[in-house]
Amino acid sequence: MNLRVKSVEASIADASDEERSLKRSLGTGDLALMGIAVAVGAGIFSVGAQAAANFAGPSVILSFILAAITCGLAIMCYAEFASTVPVAGSAYTFTYATMGELLAWIIGWDLILELFTAAAVLAKYWGVYLSEAFLAFGWNLPATFQIGSLTVSWPAFLIVAVFTALLVAGTKLTARVGAVFTLIKVGIVVFVVVVGFFFVKAANFSPFIPEAVPTEGGAADVWTQSLFAWFTGAAPAQYGVFGMLAAASLVFFAFIGFDVVATSAEEVKNPQRTLPRGIFIGLAIVTLLYVLVSIVMTGMVSYRDLAAEDTPSLATAFRLVGQDWASAVISFGALAGLTTVIMVILLGLSRIVFALSRDGLLPRWLSKTTARTKTPARVQIIGGTVVAFVAAFTDVGLLEEMINIGTLSAFVLVSIGVVVLRRTRPDLKRGFRVPWSPFLPILSAALCVWLMLNLTTLTWVRFVVWLAIGLVIYFSYGRRKSRLGGGISEIELPTAQGQEADFLPEVPDNR
Repeated sequence: MNLRVKSVEASIADASDEERSLKRSLGTGDLALMGIAVAVGAGIFSVGAQAAANFAGPSVILSFILAAITCGLAIMCYAEFASTVPVAGSAYTFTYATMGELLAWIIGWDLILELFTAAAVLAKYWGVYLSEAFLAFGWNLPATFQIGSLTVSWPAFLIVAVFTALLVAGTKLTARVGAVFTLIKVGIVVFVVVVGFFFVKAANFSPFIPEAVPTEGGAADVWTQSLFAWFTGAAPAQYGVFGMLAAASLVFFAFIGFDVVATSAEEVKNPQRTLPRGIFIGLAIVTLLYVLVSIVMTGMVSYRDLAAEDTPSLATAFRLVGQDWASAVISFGALAGLTTVIMVILLGLSRIVFALSRDGLLPRWLSKTTARTKTPARVQIIGGTVVAFVAAFTDVGLLEEMINIGTLSAFVLVSIGVVVLRRTRPDLKRGFRVPWSPFLPILSAALCVWLMLNLTTLTWVRFVVWLAIGLVIYFSYGRRKSRLGGGISEIELPTAQGQEADFLPEVPDNR
């Protein structure tokens, strides 16, 4: 079988195509803020509380640490790839260079699912938090209105439209706007954590890992079981060690943004040095914030009290200790948090589609960039329009777990790809190298597979259906039109994987 592996040299050569190239304008600080912007959203105020209440109790602290370690291992693999192949496309581009076109298409298709779903879901939530923030200050601003029997979320449409326009205007401008919102929300998180520490009681941390108890519905509820529990026949349970591990799969959602940062590799100055630094600084800050929030939340009130609530959150913990004022601050922080997450996800979505179309797997006209701002305006406008309408007019909340499975599948292939590229192209210059390879990349892939197995069977069924649709599109269109397969050949590609081409631009190192 012809794997159609696209050489690293060919990927870098594509980045010099004047009509389909991006402007390198981002520095270390921009990338770190981008990582914080996409990872610290409304979830920091809610996902930890839900994981503690329903799965882990106080051991949710360990769940966050496990999720952070898993993300950190995968991000090291991303950093090595991005500093070696500093072009748009993230996991799609890296997989293309190591395991071939078919797997690259599958992972690109997965990333479209992850980013499109995330953008639509979070835009919908942004409207809800906007209403809550106004209510906290005594203003009643409904997040929806009716057109006949149709419920329309106007804030969801508005926020996507605004950031689509900003991204078309330029990545650097968008990064500056995002930086302002990021600093605001980090300040709110720090404020909430500092205040919350005054209400922490040691007794609430006991038992740290609560004893496992059977879940309601038991094994009969096939679709809500994890795939691992269904496959092994284990009875579904809350709490205990397996509850803590299941919570890690849930809170992993809090770290998915860092793979999106890697999609901007073609827009980074001095990528060999800047990309690893920016990504790791952002991950370290995000991990610290999440662990501190989880300590405060589970220390303020018992996880049993959180479990008694319909939708537990950090605001719930403050309310239970008599500090109702915190809900207004947290609502405003959640609103600021979601704002930047939506911005970075829309950026990532457009860059994935841009990379697929530049390679011919999607229509090539989508990959044209503007002469002045060097942004893929066509992709950005079309993607933003579709996301805005889906978020405004449909119920997208049912697909939330699809975001996690799409991200984790990308992490698995990138982790394996590092080992493959080390063996097939040891000659390549790498700005960052994953230590203890191949052990750490293999461990990263194994941990990501484990987290995937802890997602529900219904999520897996939906994932398989999405993959089937993607394969139909690939074999009916992408495989025939692929530039690497001879569908389009506007620039000459190296004929051998190890062959250097004399027209390739040198990527600056400046170390």
